[in-house]
Amino acid sequence: MTARRHWRCQIFPFAVVGVIGFAIDAGVLTILVPALGLSPYQARAISFTLAVLGTWLINRRWTFRSSQPVRQSVGIEYIRYLFVQALGAASNLCVFAFALARYPELIRYPVIPLAIGAAVGLAINFAGARMWVFAERSGRPYDERTKGE
Repeated sequence: MTARRHWRCQIFPFAVVGVIGFAIDAGVLTILVPALGLSPYQARAISFTLAVLGTWLINRRWTFRSSQPVRQSVGIEYIRYLFVQALGAASNLCVFAFALARYPELIRYPVIPLAIGAAVGLAINFAGARMWVFAERSGRPYDERTKGE
């Protein structure tokens, strides 16, 4: 395979890692609320952060693995990943809320706007991870030489 992996070779592993991240998020949330008496919002802040950490570790080793040395700091990479994931989560929620506001009949079927929001979030997270967080691992570092290509 060439140094630059095609996005089609990365989208499926990225989605699988997303399912793992959901399991981490849901599992930690489910445990923290009754075990520590945290509110769902407090517990969600912890569970989301742990899910992001878990998916970052898996994505950097599996989805966006690289045989080339990576110059980017691990800490910077994680901060970028956390930012992209938060942006994807916010987009997911905004699309969900917009769909419910625009089509109130979907209140009876909330899984539909949830799925639409999740698809938008997945697209944003994947694009951000591939083009910014793991760009160097994807074979195309973002710098002035590649801008505009």
